[in-house]
Amino acid sequence: MSSGGLELPPGDAGHEGGTSDVPAGTSPGVPPDAPSGGPSGPPGAVSLARPAESGPGPAAGAELDWSAEAWSEVRTRAQRAGRAYIWLNLIEQRLRAVVGAVLRPIYEPVHGEDDWVVAAAGPAGQEWVHRAVAVRDVSRRKGYLLDPADDNVLSFLTLPQLRELMVQHWPCFEPYFDDRREVELALDELEVTRNVVSRNRALSQAVLSQAERASARLLEVLGGGAGSPAAERLPIDAVEDLVGDRYADVVSVHPDRVRLQRQLPAEDLFGGARRLDAIGIGLNLLVQNYSGRRLVRLADAGCRVRLLFLNPASSAVKRRERELGLKKGELSRSVEMNILHVRRVRTRLGDPSNFAIHVFDETPRFTAYLVEGAGGPGSGIAVVQSYLRRARGMEAPVLVLRGGGRGPARDTEPGLFGTYREEFESVWQDSRPVS
Repeated sequence: MSSGGLELPPGDAGHEGGTSDVPAGTSPGVPPDAPSGGPSGPPGAVSLARPAESGPGPAAGAELDWSAEAWSEVRTRAQRAGRAYIWLNLIEQRLRAVVGAVLRPIYEPVHGEDDWVVAAAGPAGQEWVHRAVAVRDVSRRKGYLLDPADDNVLSFLTLPQLRELMVQHWPCFEPYFDDRREVELALDELEVTRNVVSRNRALSQAVLSQAERASARLLEVLGGGAGSPAAERLPIDAVEDLVGDRYADVVSVHPDRVRLQRQLPAEDLFGGARRLDAIGIGLNLLVQNYSGRRLVRLADAGCRVRLLFLNPASSAVKRRERELGLKKGELSRSVEMNILHVRRVRTRLGDPSNFAIHVFDETPRFTAYLVEGAGGPGSGIAVVQSYLRRARGMEAPVLVLRGGGRGPARDTEPGLFGTYREEFESVWQDSRPVS
């Protein structure tokens, strides 16, 4: 037996060391049913020792298995990389359009349609621009160019190369952008993310968040932003903007109000609002999480407020108390305290005419906070919860909706924001004011 686990072929039957009682076609020390080493198993062929069926180490192939934790980690990595790729794709397309719009009129009349990018790259960019030309030519021959709009050298430049063109010709771009350093810093932050995504490495949440902020800022600087985030109440997410029509105008879903307030505190939800309409049983999200002083400042700054409480003396309150297993009068007293609180706020206002408090007597079906900013009717966000039979409002799932469309194609049909707006107006018409 050799040290590598291979058995040497035997000699003749009567040779020294040979055995005459071994069946023909097998080697000494190997069972008759052991496989031979050759393709057809001729007598005397070299055979390999079988791997051990059991032993102290793991079985063969066990290290290839992925546990549930590993799959979860892979999904998280893929989700983060996908979000980052969408942002990088938007930035690259926008920067390519900007570079083409500024430099093409300067170089194309002299150097022609195909060579103007090569001329703009200059001696410093000869290597990468000629590589882009070669890749474009290969793509032409193999039929990889499916869109004629991409049949140009500019479409084959990467984000760092587009940045290099912009930096080299900054005097040409300076009339359009105020701060060169702001553009370069944003592109520097994106370069870290681009390297991680292109090499399929793990992207941390911190780096992804940094890339999203840098991308949103850069899109706004380059003139491709979607408007002021403050006016829209929430910044438009690139992924949401691309696939948002799959989910109507739902921005996010939270299992309960606690998790909502981690992501969207009351200060961010109500602060700076120009119009606030709320309907529910006790409106605890507003009354208990947004101080009276802030509410006074909000109303004095010009915000129109309409609050619609469930009548604490109605039979609907008693039914709700029985559903939740509360003591008799416990819920009604809580609602009364909330109404008294907002009444005190109203008395402190210079002009209380824009701060209305009503009560309704119908069965409560949902609670909603419809907040609009400076963008006018249809803008802003809404927080909506349905009432569950055995769960308090704090424990019910929460929908966050964006008011208004995010593009011409999405303005044709009303979303959920408009549906809850109509429902609020309907109940408001049938409600009674609180003196």
